[in-house]
Amino acid sequence: MGSSEEEVTLLGVIGSPFVCRVEIALKLKGVEYKYVEENLSNKSEELLKYNPVHKKVPIFVHNGKSIGESLVIVEYIDDTWKNNPILPSDSYQRALARFWSKFIDDKVVRSSWKSVFTVDEKWRLKNVAEAYESLQFLENEIKEKKFFGGEKLGLVDISAVYVAYWIPLIQEIGGMELLTTQKFPNLYRWSQEFVNHPIVKECLPPRDPVIAIFKGRYGGRFVSK
Repeated sequence: MGSSEEEVTLLGVIGSPFVCRVEIALKLKGVEYKYVEENLSNKSEELLKYNPVHKKVPIFVHNGKSIGESLVIVEYIDDTWKNNPILPSDSYQRALARFWSKFIDDKVVRSSWKSVFTVDEKWRLKNVAEAYESLQFLENEIKEKKFFGGEKLGLVDISAVYVAYWIPLIQEIGGMELLTTQKFPNLYRWSQEFVNHPIVKECLPPRDPVIAIFKGRYGGRFVSK
């Protein structure tokens, strides 16, 4: 387990589901960390220094060494602090968890975002259809389980924080329905279980500011991994 003397810093912005993933992982592990709020329209020297390639958050800094990309950071945290494992110990189950986490980023996040914020109606409807299809795959995967990995929070649940918390917000902005108990009963049940988990609840940003941020940052440029 990591020492309490270690220096852990997280650079992020309020309203980012990807930053939230890292915070959930840190809280699950009981790791103390310093949080630094960034302004992406006026990026700090620290952000540019630690992530010169993508210049995006989250950025995780551990004893002076920086890591970007939320899923990579979560795995690093799991490897470094061994208590409360996030990934399964079984190799096949680990591979499946990585597959579904990548699926969420590649399919669910992009299609659901574009289904609300794409101006062209033809492309918007195409993305709505893709979002439904992607959510159906997750519906079939969660089945009757409490969490994707079973009884405890794991990598796929953390990856899917966007589905549980952010999709209801963006569908409210867009005046549409994506994740509902009628369309996806298992996934909706999971989402309620997940957002009410004490650690997750502690990490979720306040609702109204996030809606304001989404409206202010209308467009795909806000979506970053």
